[in-house]
Amino acid sequence: MSEDRAARLDTTVIHDGRVVHLSVDTVRFPDGSVGKLELIRHRGAAAVLPVHANVGGETEVLLIRQYRYAAGGVIHEVPAGIVEPGESWEECALRELEEEAGVRAGRLVRLTSIHTTPGFTNERIHIFAAFDLQPGRSRPDRDEFLELARMPLSAALALIESGEMTDAKSIVALLYAARFLLPEDG
Repeated sequence: MSEDRAARLDTTVIHDGRVVHLSVDTVRFPDGSVGKLELIRHRGAAAVLPVHANVGGETEVLLIRQYRYAAGGVIHEVPAGIVEPGESWEECALRELEEEAGVRAGRLVRLTSIHTTPGFTNERIHIFAAFDLQPGRSRPDRDEFLELARMPLSAALALIESGEMTDAKSIVALLYAARFLLPEDG
């Protein structure tokens, strides 16, 4: 499939909000046909998995239990947020780590980047792991209702396996870290 022929021909802005920008775009598809697609444009975000040193034989992670209206209640997540103008992905991750989890990282490691839902948004989340954690100052936004949940990595992975954790960025962060970054616990 050739991507060279795909192109936006026109765009109609439907909503230009604080977080998302919705448009209906007229596009030329790779086969040369033309159609309309709804697209949510998003400036991107960073997410960070706080990792505590091996405690009692097992690595511990710090998750957030956060109320999410769109998810219908409280879900487990890693700290994350939208990048501010002029801010690097690393700076965004460090800021969100302190604002939401109340800790600072001595070391930040880039894990990966994901497209959240490429069927209708260009949102991309850059995922990191934070180590050498020190106390910081929590400053949640006015619409953030969260509590910290420190747990063994195995317990966080069990949340994924049981289906209790449904947040994609957090699942990716945990599975990536468990598979490629952290030593086997045990």
